[in-house]
Amino acid sequence: MIKLSVNINKVATIRNARGGNMPDVLKVAQDCEAFGAQGITVHPRPDERHIRYSDVYALKPLIRTELNIEGYPTQSFIDLVLKVRPAQVTLVPDAPDAITSNAGWNVGENLNLLKELVETFKSKQIRTSIFVGTETDNIKLAAKTGTDRIELYTEPYAATFVKDNEAAAAPFVEAATTAKQLGLGVNAGHDLSLENLGFFASRIPWLKEVSIGHALICDALYFGLEKTIGLYKQCLINKH
Repeated sequence: MIKLSVNINKVATIRNARGGNMPDVLKVAQDCEAFGAQGITVHPRPDERHIRYSDVYALKPLIRTELNIEGYPTQSFIDLVLKVRPAQVTLVPDAPDAITSNAGWNVGENLNLLKELVETFKSKQIRTSIFVGTETDNIKLAAKTGTDRIELYTEPYAATFVKDNEAAAAPFVEAATTAKQLGLGVNAGHDLSLENLGFFASRIPWLKEVSIGHALICDALYFGLEKTIGLYKQCLINKH
């Protein structure tokens, strides 16, 4: 089964809006695991507007599944990852002021940087993943960094899905197939939801993991967290 990693950034956003510790980010992460999530994702940004670095340190000893830390590799981010040593680090090319991730890496322009980062993290037994679009040449370059996985940026899929689901999925199937042929694991994330996740998973049954935050937390307002996680996991059952 494809693993579901719940991104808890939005929970931290709600907490930070009022100060204090409501909702309790650490408790929500533990509850997500108890309700069936197979991983927890956090994306600390330099301004700590949602997940704080202190949250990441506090989460590490509590997580019983896999902790995935994603972010742009500033020196402070690199230091954080090396100290916490999560199961996985996902490298994204976000500018510090980005509201959310909105593009994958141009690997060719950043090849040496990414190679060095992958080598550094893998030397500490941290699985690496590089956030990319569907361009197959770019994915071939990602393989040259030595990364374990790529994460496909799925906002374009979500935007096109309602008009033509097959057309929306086609470039992602091609990209994932290329990655598989190169020996790379494939993750995916961004704007995946209960409406479009099942179809995506059915087209890429060898997908390793999806990281979902915004839509899942929004759905939890209506369905409750436990039921919502169950609904998302049901979307990931291999339909082939």
